[in-house]
Amino acid sequence: MDRFFKISERGSSISTELLAGATTFMTMSYIIFLQPLVLSGAISHSPTGMDAKAIFTTVCIAAAFGSILMGVLANYPVALAPGMGENFFFVSVTAACASMGIATAGEAWRTVLGVVLISGALFLILSFLNVRKMLMESISPSMKHAVAAGIGLFIALLGLRNGGVITTDPHSQTYALNAGVFVSKTGAVFFVGLLVTAAARVAKVRGAVLIGIVAATILALLLGEAKYAGAFSLPPSPAPVLGQADLGNVFSHFLKLLPYIIIFAFMDIFDTLGTLLGVASHAGMLDEKGNLPNAKRAFAADSIATLAGGVCGQSTVTSYIESATGVEYGGRTGLTAVAVGVFFLLALFISPLAAMVGNCPATVAPALVVVGALMMENVSKIKWDDPSEALPAFLVLIGIPLCYSIADGLTLGFIAYPLVKALGGRGKEVGWLTYLMAALLALYLVVVKTGILEKALA
Repeated sequence: MDRFFKISERGSSISTELLAGATTFMTMSYIIFLQPLVLSGAISHSPTGMDAKAIFTTVCIAAAFGSILMGVLANYPVALAPGMGENFFFVSVTAACASMGIATAGEAWRTVLGVVLISGALFLILSFLNVRKMLMESISPSMKHAVAAGIGLFIALLGLRNGGVITTDPHSQTYALNAGVFVSKTGAVFFVGLLVTAAARVAKVRGAVLIGIVAATILALLLGEAKYAGAFSLPPSPAPVLGQADLGNVFSHFLKLLPYIIIFAFMDIFDTLGTLLGVASHAGMLDEKGNLPNAKRAFAADSIATLAGGVCGQSTVTSYIESATGVEYGGRTGLTAVAVGVFFLLALFISPLAAMVGNCPATVAPALVVVGALMMENVSKIKWDDPSEALPAFLVLIGIPLCYSIADGLTLGFIAYPLVKALGGRGKEVGWLTYLMAALLALYLVVVKTGILEKALA
């Protein structure tokens, strides 16, 4: 084991690697409780038809597979799981597919799983080509940071809504503060969870988000908002979501779904590169030129994990920045990631606890707000002093939460970006691939989403 993972060579030990894996698992295990609520549509109040219990089982399997694969194939201390942001985008695309008539509301998720599979295959191909570098350079850093921050706002909005802090007026569809939440049991659960999480983060306690969920759940039990039904059991059957991707329907509506395939692939590439660079830099693993060693293997592991996740019935599986906590503990090799994978397999047997948490959305709502706040740090990295960067980034930033759709927010910004550059006399700063993507998104917006294509075909 020492020779295979080069543990001694990297100045670590087996015990340190295993404890680092436990640390990383603690910081990212909130996905076990959140993912079933997100993909089933419980958090976004947009039911998808997916079975929450089956999602719990497959999220553990997909995270375990991806983490172990990354550890063995690339020897990186980086864990994988279905990504925050990509999962909400999954639900957004599911709703879009239903509204465009691509599939019925209760079956559209199968088509989106097919989209995830194809985007994973695209990512895998690009992992071994120089096109990967070209893709990364086609999107400016400001736009990448705007996407992350915009999704953070969207996630925080959903957290406040599920915590009962804000409500939606059924007539005007505007948001307003729910004053009653401050004297309700739901409000008590939400605010205790939020304050505990915040305090734990300020004190730099590992697993702050999970600690907040536990504190909120305990209070929910005491107040009767949640009901205890045991802690351990055999994993629920994954059959309702396993192998349910409808690739046939994807190819039948390929033109309509192509922008989503591209965006899914881009989001995964951006997340993976950013996470790998951040974690590898923290671990001192970059070479003398600042490049990632074994980059192709790391990208291949991530893309294969996305393919496996699609088969399992999950949204895009990607590298987790929370892996930095394990590196901070001392993890330096793939054994850390393998340990995380083993912990996810053990988590398969706590489904009653996951169901209990899922039946009280206020217990996980604080986690959404905190994760959203963490993603907002990307705002500081946007070039606000450059109007050609700031305006498109701002459209993405506000477009995602205001449109209540990640896809629509991205479309606004990515169409505006090359246009603003070109009209400002700086069109040469933008690569041809950026113009192509903007054209595809404009085609999607004008031809597909307006229904012109269906009318022409009819």
